[in-house]
Amino acid sequence: MKTLKQVKPYRLFLAVCPLLFLCSCFGMAMDIELHRNGSGILSLEYRVSKSLDSLGRLDGNERWNTIPVGRADFERTLSRLPEMKLLSFSSKDDRNDIIITAKIEFSSINGLLAFLDAGGRRSSFAGNAESGTLFLALNEGGGAGNPELLKLIEEISSSYSIKMGMKFSGEGTLSVLDNSGTPLEAQKRGRTVSCTFPLYQVLSSSDGMNLEFKW
Repeated sequence: MKTLKQVKPYRLFLAVCPLLFLCSCFGMAMDIELHRNGSGILSLEYRVSKSLDSLGRLDGNERWNTIPVGRADFERTLSRLPEMKLLSFSSKDDRNDIIITAKIEFSSINGLLAFLDAGGRRSSFAGNAESGTLFLALNEGGGAGNPELLKLIEEISSSYSIKMGMKFSGEGTLSVLDNSGTPLEAQKRGRTVSCTFPLYQVLSSSDGMNLEFKW
């Protein structure tokens, strides 16, 4: 298994926009239901600011790797991942955001990680379906920078949050750690564990923010 130092954390899990400003227009909830054989269901719900989606559609901005907001985006991605299958997809608008929900079936934990982290640098898995450790990095650290920039990010991202959870076939734990392995909050234990953070807290973390699921 990769250690915390060996795993290269990244600024925001699944936020694929190239600019921190754009990532600030994003909120996400991700729940993993893990079965005893290593298969399971990934449930995603995320909010994309309409201003972010509009920016991606402007002339000259098509090259930007914006967050997928359509069923076709998911289907193109999953067509390259034989262990993943899209079960359902929906999209709706509210006053400020596009809200996307998707349910995806995976046949193995490694198949799940291929979807979440195609490069294999932002996550790790050790063990097996019966007893294992899944590591996910939310932030690379170094968020303590220009106070004015941090204030701007806080204002932009004030209505967004990041939620991550996992449902085990038995009992498991969730630890939130910085890059040195120091706990950032009390460990969660049970058949279902989750944590929720304001997006600004994740983006501005100076020491990194990482999740470690064990079962």
